[in-house]
Amino acid sequence: MEKRKSEQLFNRAQQLIPGGVNSPVRAFRAVGRHPFFVERAQGPWLIDADGNRYLDYVCSWGPGILGHAHPKVIEAVQQACEKGLTFGAPTAGEVELAELIQACVPDVELVRLVSSGTEAVMSAVRVARGFTGREKIIKFAGNYHGHSDGLLVKAGSGLMTQSVPDSAGVPAGYAASTLTAVYNDEESVSRLMEENRGQVAAVVVEPVAANMGVVPPKPGFLEFLRRITEDEGALLIFDEVITGFRLALGGATEYTGVSADLHTFGKIVGGGMPLAAYGGRRDIMSCVAPLGAVYQAGTLSGNPVAVTAGITTLKILMEDRGIYERLDCRAAKLAEAYRQEGLAVNRAGSLLSAFFVPGWDSADGAADRTGRQKEGGRSIENYEDACGCDTQAFAAYFNRMLERGIFVAPSQFEAMFVSDAHTDALIEMTCEAIRASVRQGET
Repeated sequence: MEKRKSEQLFNRAQQLIPGGVNSPVRAFRAVGRHPFFVERAQGPWLIDADGNRYLDYVCSWGPGILGHAHPKVIEAVQQACEKGLTFGAPTAGEVELAELIQACVPDVELVRLVSSGTEAVMSAVRVARGFTGREKIIKFAGNYHGHSDGLLVKAGSGLMTQSVPDSAGVPAGYAASTLTAVYNDEESVSRLMEENRGQVAAVVVEPVAANMGVVPPKPGFLEFLRRITEDEGALLIFDEVITGFRLALGGATEYTGVSADLHTFGKIVGGGMPLAAYGGRRDIMSCVAPLGAVYQAGTLSGNPVAVTAGITTLKILMEDRGIYERLDCRAAKLAEAYRQEGLAVNRAGSLLSAFFVPGWDSADGAADRTGRQKEGGRSIENYEDACGCDTQAFAAYFNRMLERGIFVAPSQFEAMFVSDAHTDALIEMTCEAIRASVRQGET
């Protein structure tokens, strides 16, 4: 593959942008190579600056559920642009998008539009604190909730640790109010609640974790979080920046049957444009200014062009409910291809991850909702499990797939996304590439 133009662009970018990229994983450091620079995209394909074409399973990290440059979305956005790019005043589109979100996720009685997933989760946490009058938050190791100061916290060994910042520049005081539990471990949550009784404002969780690789919740885990938060007077926040409108039209609530007090949405809700949202129960969201004392504002919140992309995308998903069945079937075929090559695979709907951990079995969340472990191995259920992966083996596999023209996430700890533009024929081609790439690494 020709790489000259991408390499030239990366050399220029490194002189101007930290690491040459505007989001760290794009640097491809974890897979030992320089990134390619995208020139355009269409359907399931990316075309880079050198004219190389890649079958894309990153899908812009989730928004591309319909594939790239869907004609209806592009047409709607072009028409919106002709009317103006930003107004700093309300538009009818904001109301329509809010109505669509509420129609899909009835838990969301009031919703506020923002510009990024980080902003949505940061705001939801602030609302939870304002509503409860409490300061502490429980999160889970391996769950990523954006780069706001209070949520950039990592966990050490054991069930619970003294929380420390996971980034330079974060004051220790911010991290001190964030308690870290173990995903899929009820006991770790119970102990934190007991040790901080009356102080916990909310539990924030990815209902299906997708930032340590895909890790579905064990049966009963989300139900447990629902009960314990209600019992302790805390709120339950579903971070659905990734899972919202991807697992099902109603997101994690429809997929798992568990309701939350607050939800955050990103990725798909903006149809590929910078847009996110947070919302939930009316009494809780009534705390947000100008109704209440919790302040949150944004000049570009509810941007009319982004709102149009979101409206059009959600309408397409609502009109074609068969899309979720197609995505599920296609993702299942990919998961089976990995499984046949001896890799551990976790899947939930159109999200999946293959883990390079020898001797571990699948916890295919969509195919086996019982959570039963397959005979002869363990399933990957939390951050510590995921950390046992052979990242060098993954990097070698990534590069072999890329040389075959297939782009998967350049990190063992990110999800693989399937879009409706991935036809059955392309899925079969990908399965063949998976088998060849994994087997090549064994020789």
